[in-house]
Amino acid sequence: MSPSRSFAASCVLIAVVVAVGAGAFAYTAGWLSPNRLTPAKLVDVLAPAEGPALGYRRNHAKGICFTGMFDSNGKGADLSVAQVFAPGSYPVVGRFNLATPSPTAADATVRVRGLGLQITTPDGGVWRSAMIDPPFFPVATPQAFYELQKAAHSKDPEAMKRVVAAHPEIAAFGKWAATAPWTSSYAEDPYNGLNAFLFVDKTGVARAVRWSLRPAAEPVPIAPAELAKRGPNYLEQEIAQRVAAGPQRWTMTVTVAEPGDVTADPSKAWPADRRTVEVGTLVVQRIEAEADGPCREINFDPTILPKGISVSDDPFPAARSAAYARSYDRRTAEAKHYPRTSGSPKQ
Repeated sequence: MSPSRSFAASCVLIAVVVAVGAGAFAYTAGWLSPNRLTPAKLVDVLAPAEGPALGYRRNHAKGICFTGMFDSNGKGADLSVAQVFAPGSYPVVGRFNLATPSPTAADATVRVRGLGLQITTPDGGVWRSAMIDPPFFPVATPQAFYELQKAAHSKDPEAMKRVVAAHPEIAAFGKWAATAPWTSSYAEDPYNGLNAFLFVDKTGVARAVRWSLRPAAEPVPIAPAELAKRGPNYLEQEIAQRVAAGPQRWTMTVTVAEPGDVTADPSKAWPADRRTVEVGTLVVQRIEAEADGPCREINFDPTILPKGISVSDDPFPAARSAAYARSYDRRTAEAKHYPRTSGSPKQ
């Protein structure tokens, strides 16, 4: 394949991933100039051509809720004073999801999968996080993400090529999307918190970190075509059956940055030799109803953090917070359009 054809093919692949998945995160910041980018503009650009699914999250619209526990082993206490890292078990509410604005998208058409998580502790601490399975984000800045979304929705055949050329970091994501194996279960996927945060220890020392969840279940690769044969909602059905048969587990691993590591750009992975600490285990014990379950009113805002964890110089958590808030306001205002279980209270 010639370089020009290879480049074009890469652009097409990225366009498909972005158009179907609507991106892995909704990034924007309230402090950006209204003439350049606002939360409303970014949330708007996520919508498909036929308009948003009223009453649903503007991204990651398709998903299934769960409850369980986070079993802390105490090893994280050397990194952060947050009670969540003291030995013990703490309740969690979470949500497996697909990175798509469509709640009816077929599983095999969405490349990026995610996990939203809320952990609460007896001291009143709340830690919310939104993770995805890619090891890095497609682009380096909120503006680039907006441009990527516009290009994915554009009728101009050259639009995606221009964005890819202007933001070469996209190539790494395109390679991941083309080569990383698919699985047929949420339980077999890793989930990565791509943004850097600060863990503050008992002496006041702050360290930049990222975290991830590694599955106990052995990943079994599957071709997208085979996944499609199992039905458009197979992932939800499979995880419900799997959890009913027994709790599913992920090890939470914290990676500690070293001086010089880039902390403000989630498109850049840190070197593989960085210090890692296994701080505990996420245990998914029960699948909950999506329509009326405990996830419905949770906004998985990554800036909701307990004492001992804070934002870093990475601007994206605050940016995501602004977009998530706008999405939350819109979907709750559209509650009458959201399908609820018969007899459940309307909002």
